[in-house]
Amino acid sequence: MGLIIAGIDEAGYGPLLGPLCVGMSVLRVRDWREGDKAPNLWKLLDGGVAAKPNCPRGRVAVADSKKLKLANDSATRHPLTHLERGVLAFADAAGVDAATDLSLFAALGFTLDEHACYAGAAAPLPVAPGAAALRGITANLLAGTLERAGVEVRDLRLIGVPEPQFNAVIKKTGSKANTVAIALGEHLTRVLDHFGGGEDAVRFVCDRLGGRAQYATLLEWLLPGATIGVLEETDVRSRYTIERQGRHATIVFQVECEAAHLPVALASMLAKYGRELSMARFNRYWSGLMPELKPTAGYYQDAKRWLKDIGATMPAEDRKRLVRVG
Repeated sequence: MGLIIAGIDEAGYGPLLGPLCVGMSVLRVRDWREGDKAPNLWKLLDGGVAAKPNCPRGRVAVADSKKLKLANDSATRHPLTHLERGVLAFADAAGVDAATDLSLFAALGFTLDEHACYAGAAAPLPVAPGAAALRGITANLLAGTLERAGVEVRDLRLIGVPEPQFNAVIKKTGSKANTVAIALGEHLTRVLDHFGGGEDAVRFVCDRLGGRAQYATLLEWLLPGATIGVLEETDVRSRYTIERQGRHATIVFQVECEAAHLPVALASMLAKYGRELSMARFNRYWSGLMPELKPTAGYYQDAKRWLKDIGATMPAEDRKRLVRVG
């Protein structure tokens, strides 16, 4: 018997431009038995993984993506240096094809809107200068650490909620939070279908969805026919059991979950990296039409600046399609 831990987190909930991305990492701990404490994966993987960048021995940083993404105007390193290193190391450990952005997207099940601004030739990975030369060393270090610790990377997934779908969900349900919730339901279903019926215990760990403290009704909506049991509902943590078609799991929603559970931090990194690669495509397209246009990360204030700067170069129908509401 082992333990399947699926961490889920999002990036891009607040921006005005670009997709919402909801990542999931699924890890299996081999030497675990029912009744054991939840494993500290940072401690188990200490030989090759650290909770912050620039640690000794070249360890891979796994942390909340906001702590790994460098400023876009960094004078010393590419903004994605730490974030990319961790994502690609775990992708290699999982056997995911991450030679280009498009092959990575395909392997993660990630799709963007069909607008031309997300099309174009595949971009080689990694994008940070000099990172390719170290990639094999990093991958070998992580692979050896995982093997010695008895930890397997079983699945990496990324769900994109394109701008038109994002807007349609808000219009239909009246709630911006449902844009994340629907992607959450897809991740839960995948894990229950693939891992929930075996001998391994299955646990989901997720960051809180806004200020919500109660999730039983939401889970019943996301997983039709499932029986949800309430274990705990407090200001900092909410835990539930899930029984669905003979599949069993527990799920916890926790404040600052990225700092407590490595799989959630890794999911946060997947989501942020996917969004950054998506916005790189977005900016290449529009800057190709207007070379003097300064790129945007899509967040509210800068997106307003960008929309003003691009003016009529962006047709009205594209504004309606690509600018998010809510």
